[in-house]
Parts: sequence; structure tokens; C-alpha cells
Amino acid sequence: MVIPQRRFPRRVNLTDIAHACGVAPSTVSRAMSNPSRVSVEMYERISQKAIEMGYRSATLPAGGERWVRGTIALVLPNLSNPFVFDILRGSQAQCQAAGFLHLLVSTDDSAHIEQEWLKELSQTVDGIVVASPRTDDSVLQEVSHAVPLVSINREVPGIPGVVIDTPAAAVQGLDYLTTLGHRRIAYVRGPENSWTDHARLDALSAAAARKSIDLIPIGAFHPSLAAGAAAADAVALSEATAAIFFNDTLAIGAMSRFRERGIDVPGRISVVGCDDIFGAATADPPLTTVTAPGDRAGRAATELLIGGLASRSRPPRVDHVSAHLTVRASTGPALVD
Repeated sequence: MVIPQRRFPRRVNLTDIAHACGVAPSTVSRAMSNPSRVSVEMYERISQKAIEMGYRSATLPAGGERWVRGTIALVLPNLSNPFVFDILRGSQAQCQAAGFLHLLVSTDDSAHIEQEWLKELSQTVDGIVVASPRTDDSVLQEVSHAVPLVSINREVPGIPGVVIDTPAAAVQGLDYLTTLGHRRIAYVRGPENSWTDHARLDALSAAAARKSIDLIPIGAFHPSLAAGAAAADAVALSEATAAIFFNDTLAIGAMSRFRERGIDVPGRISVVGCDDIFGAATADPPLTTVTAPGDRAGRAATELLIGGLASRSRPPRVDHVSAHLTVRASTGPALVD
């Protein structure tokens, strides 16, 4: 795959220019802040090198100078979960509105592949939005020093981001299940290296402790329909009367398996998903789930990145996008023996 070369240069500081010119950083500082304090020859030498290295590209180029302003990469953990397409739509719409070329990369839920792509992209594109990253914080921070980076659904110190508040909405699901009489509730976990999964488990555990609910963590599972079948078998063994699943694909796969085993949903077990993907409302039965606005998160993260390109001195911030529980027919009163 050929990655477009960046059109918006990497960050260049005065020390970089000084090293390239073979002079002290203080000399470069004087030339940039007050040219009269250095010779004409020295000023021309430093300013020319600064232009070559892209120092003068601290603001976006004028819209008419190129057919696009630059390239922004969206790095996704996989393309098997329909929810990521909501993020993709939002990010792409914002890129098009701002005149940026949009590059899509999928890492197949591999931290190693994600790390390799991020390092490669940091040398070529103008900015990166990475959704639900699996890579260590230290690697993400290293990449962010080379190229502007914004994360979605992961808080990384020193890196701007957008977080959908699904942990709070998952607690809404737990609260709703308790009103239906459920006292033994399973939480079917997602990938082991998912920051969002850990955040949801923490929120659910705290809420369950406050309500004296027996919360049973199950798994980690790959977020797919096939894994949902295995998750359903584990939930059945747990004797839980309700289950909250990491995402809708796991939940829908589990409901199919429950049906094969003759376990009625919601008569025998109530099921709650997360994301509200296309198809959740038409599942059998229609799925109660956390509605998470992925398109809004994708747009907000890309807007945050583009704003950072224009003013890189801004302190990093994390924006939060609210989510809520949508009740459908997959949840009902707890079975009373």
C-alpha cells in the first residue's frame, strides 16, 4: 500500500533548525524574533532552512494552494463491527468539509499491527485519529510527538481525545435491570486490551456494589457474532438472569445461540448490548442497548485534530459525548422460580 506523503509538515522546532544550520538555538531564536540582531547572510540562511523544513507551516495553507489541505488517517481496530462505520462516516464528513484527504487503516484488533501502522503513518500523513487504540500509552505519546494525534474512546495523558460515555450508560442498563428484579447480572467483556471495557467494568462494579447486586464478569471475548455464541454458553453456566454485553455483535450472536439452546430471551434471560448498531432494532428480539453516537464522536475527534493543526500550542483536552440506554424487547422481568 502506498501512503500519501504528508502535505502538512511535521512539527519543527528551533533546535531542529539550529542543528540543520550548524548554529546555536539562540541564534535561530534571534533570527526569528528580531532579524536585525543577526547578519543579513545569517538571517537568509536560517529563514531559508526554516522554510525548507516546514517551520512556516504552523498554520494551515490557503485553501486554493492545493486541491486538498493534507491527509488525515483514521486508524480503526477492525471493520467487522458495524459501529466503527459510524465513526468512519463522522470522521470522513469532517475531513471533506475541511478539505482533507481521508485515509482509512484497520489493524484487526492487533496492538502490534496498530503500533507499526502508527509509526509508519507518523512519517507520512498530517494527522491521525485512532479509535479505541490497543497500543500502550507510551507508544501513542511517542507518535504524538511526531504528528498530531487524537484518540477516540481512550484517555491518554497528554493526548487530546473524544470519549463516548458508555460506562455511565451501561450503569443505566444495570439500573434498569434491577428495576425488573434482576439480582444476578453478567457482564460479558470485550477484548482484554480495551480501555473502554475496563472503564465499563469499573463503573458497573461500583454500581453493583452500591445496589448489592451480584455482578459476574465473563470473558474476554473478541467482539464478533461467532464469539457471541461462546459467550452465551458461559452466561448460561453462570446462572445469571440478565447479561450486559460489551457490544451489540456479541449480544446478537449470543441471542442466536440462546435460541438454539431453547433459552428464551427475555423470558429466561434478559440481554443488553452496547452501540445500537444498524440491525439492533430488528434483531430477534429487538435488542435493548446503549445508544452511542459514533458518527458524532468521529466528527468531533477529527474537528479537534484539525483545530490542533492550526494552533499546536493548545493544551490537550478530552471531550465527552453522552450515551443513553434504549429499551427494546430483549429485556424483561427476572424469572421467579
